[in-house]
Amino acid sequence: MPLIALGINHKTAPVDVREKVAFAPENLAAAHQSLLAAGQGVSEAVIVSTCNRSELYCEVDDAAAGERLRQWLADYHQLPENALSAYSYEFHDLDVVNHLARVASGLDSLVLGEPQILGQLKSAYAVAQESATVSGQLNRLFQHCFGVAKSVRTNTAIGRNPVSVAYAAVDMSTHVFSDLGRCHALLIGAGETIELVARHLKERGIGKMTVANRTLQRAQQVSAEFGAHAILLGDIPDHLANADIVISSTASQLPILGKGAVERALKQRKHKPMFMVDIAVPRDIEPEVDALDDVYLYTVDDLQQVIEDNVRSRMAAAAEADSIITQAVQQYADSVRERDASATIKALREQVTTVADVELAKALARLARGDAPDDVMQQLSRSITNKVLHPPSVFLKEAGRQGRTDHIELIQEIYALPKDLSGGAETS
Repeated sequence: MPLIALGINHKTAPVDVREKVAFAPENLAAAHQSLLAAGQGVSEAVIVSTCNRSELYCEVDDAAAGERLRQWLADYHQLPENALSAYSYEFHDLDVVNHLARVASGLDSLVLGEPQILGQLKSAYAVAQESATVSGQLNRLFQHCFGVAKSVRTNTAIGRNPVSVAYAAVDMSTHVFSDLGRCHALLIGAGETIELVARHLKERGIGKMTVANRTLQRAQQVSAEFGAHAILLGDIPDHLANADIVISSTASQLPILGKGAVERALKQRKHKPMFMVDIAVPRDIEPEVDALDDVYLYTVDDLQQVIEDNVRSRMAAAAEADSIITQAVQQYADSVRERDASATIKALREQVTTVADVELAKALARLARGDAPDDVMQQLSRSITNKVLHPPSVFLKEAGRQGRTDHIELIQEIYALPKDLSGGAETS
């Protein structure tokens, strides 16, 4: 049955449209059931919903199901008819395989090569399994594409180099401290960038985190999510000496940290190294801090150069990934054809086995009546041969009448017959 993928993403729809079509996690199971029950000709379905995309992967009864799926998506979210026509895309059959493989590998993401999407796809697939809306074809499709994504991650550098400021800041800290589990990070600010920094530090197993902000309530909100300690900006001098890593991103028009404060902290630390990243513009950390021994200070410009180099690296890796995906799509196509052939082989074997069983029953009956075993066996052999070869014999006779030498050559190839046959007696 045909495969179809229909959806919207960050490339085709603005955020105000994407948020209207997003599926809440707690509603996903019901949405799967609704899709199969809606009479849209859908036999299998997986719904993927993230902040950057909402997609339906379906096995359908006809290739024209796209418009029905588009309307179901609009109806489900109580949107006007044709509300998604200008923002949606759809893929069919092998193009679905190619698209899902690219999504799973991070090639279709807002940040090229980001790894989170693979986990999100696996979660969506698990919900579909629990909802009993995925079985044969979609099961093979998703498992195949998960394998492709793993191959891309293993064999290319698509996700090895950071391409976001927050990730780059955390990644660079590991060049100074090999074990973040023994480090204390001081994060100055409580905006989106600092939240991302805190998340990456948490994922890297940071030992302790302190979040300093102009308002304590906001610092506490960020701290609560990541198990950190919240303080005010004015409290920084009392905590700076404990910080191995300092990452700052505020909207302050004046520096938050001066050379004198850092010097005092270094003395208390007995000149144990400090890694500092100033992401803010204007800068939060006085440039003179960079002149201090035992301080590794990086600015947003330093990170930007790293990010640009890494983006180029990922672009090169993306080309390698495309090659892997192209091969994987062909492998999927080959496997589909092999399954089709396997079904025919099974049917052929069952048909021949049925003929053999019928003729064997006749032979056993003759033996039970006392007929000569040699005669019975010879008749059994002739009967099976004639009945098995009757269909191809009729096929060949008709091919000869129509001048279809290609059909005749096909039979010769199937049965490994000589190609220079001139004619002979028929056996059935």
